[in-house]
Amino acid sequence: MLVDHARIEVRSGKGGDGCSHMRREKCIPKGGPDGGDGGRGGDVVLWVDPHLDTLLQFQYQGHFFAENGEAGQSKNCAGSAGADKVVAVPAGTLVFDLNTDELLADMTDAGSRMVIAKGGQGGLGNERFKTSTHQAPTERTLGEPAVERVLRLELKLLADVGLVGLPNAGKSTMLGALTRAAAKVGAYPFTTLSPQLGIAELPGERRIVVADLPGLIAGAAAGAGLGHEFLRHIERTKVLVHVLDVAPQDGSDPISNAQVIRGELQAFGEALAAKPELLVLNKIDLIPEEDRAALVNRLSRAIGGSAKRCLTVSGATGEGLRDMLEACWKLTSQECEPVEWKSSHGE
Repeated sequence: MLVDHARIEVRSGKGGDGCSHMRREKCIPKGGPDGGDGGRGGDVVLWVDPHLDTLLQFQYQGHFFAENGEAGQSKNCAGSAGADKVVAVPAGTLVFDLNTDELLADMTDAGSRMVIAKGGQGGLGNERFKTSTHQAPTERTLGEPAVERVLRLELKLLADVGLVGLPNAGKSTMLGALTRAAAKVGAYPFTTLSPQLGIAELPGERRIVVADLPGLIAGAAAGAGLGHEFLRHIERTKVLVHVLDVAPQDGSDPISNAQVIRGELQAFGEALAAKPELLVLNKIDLIPEEDRAALVNRLSRAIGGSAKRCLTVSGATGEGLRDMLEACWKLTSQECEPVEWKSSHGE
């Protein structure tokens, strides 16, 4: 189960108070001040764990507190510093301050760390205030207070390729054929209720992370269906693979279906619409071989008259999938111009 939203509370450690103490020992008539400094409070640190891919752990634990620093002691002994609290998050986590909605961090690199709540500095002991004219100070300072924050975590999946398309376009079947992901497949809409990730392997020890996103429908960018909730996951993908069913069971026109998906991507944001895109004509095994060339030409004209980024595949039989992966690899390895879609397909 993918959990991509969470609310947590964090609190750094309070700095330990400084100590006010006078040294009094036998045979030492002028012992003087010997109060030590307080210890520093622990930090709350966010750490990107490469083995995590969901925010599920925060459904069961939502409070993270660092240790307070210890107070200073006599004989100029400083208090111990409080231990830091390290909070592991998956790569792709956005961290917001819940009260101000300010973006505090974008945790994308595995192993990276960020102090989200800094521990308080320890107070000064009275030994620090000793001077030649003030030889018996009793003053001290208190440790700095802890920092408390309420955070909103939002996960955006990190993937090289994102599969987009209408419900029942065959994305889950394709993900299962490309990777070892156990994607749910069914003969009804919205079998994919949350994004699914898989790793496709290519010769030469090359790997591509593929994400299967829930099916989009008309109005998804405005909140219709399941797609709007997960459209933001596609923002981090390098390449979009638009999976188009060439033989829709409902008898709809594949070109019109392609225009629906393209319109929703553009409505969600220009950055998403400008991503390199590969149009994949899926379920080509259902089309007679003698009709395939004409179909490809017809559909390719709908995206600007070029068939260079239009491939035919079959997720069920595996036909064309290796060529699709190679094309995706090339697109992820270089900057590409976005596909220029026509506003109407024209027959």
